[in-house]
Amino acid sequence: MPSPTTLKLPEKLKARVARLARATNRTPHGMMIEAIEREVAREERYRSFVKEALAADLAIDKGAPVYAADDVHAWLSRLAKDVKAPRPKALKA
Repeated sequence: MPSPTTLKLPEKLKARVARLARATNRTPHGMMIEAIEREVAREERYRSFVKEALAADLAIDKGAPVYAADDVHAWLSRLAKDVKAPRPKALKA
């Protein structure tokens, strides 16, 4: 069961939410829930991305393979066109 939470919104923001809710046939409550869900999901993705990037950087420092960006972009372009293509060769092992 959801628990109640109070948000103290500036009057101008509250009016904007109410106006947009009416225009989109939603409730202000529903709009705020959607906005909070989107922002939480975005922040979670961002934190995951940073964690993954830091781990990749550490792996490179420990000798993981590195690839030329142009080679990777060309490979991804071929894959996007559904063309089977060999992976690019690593610059260092």
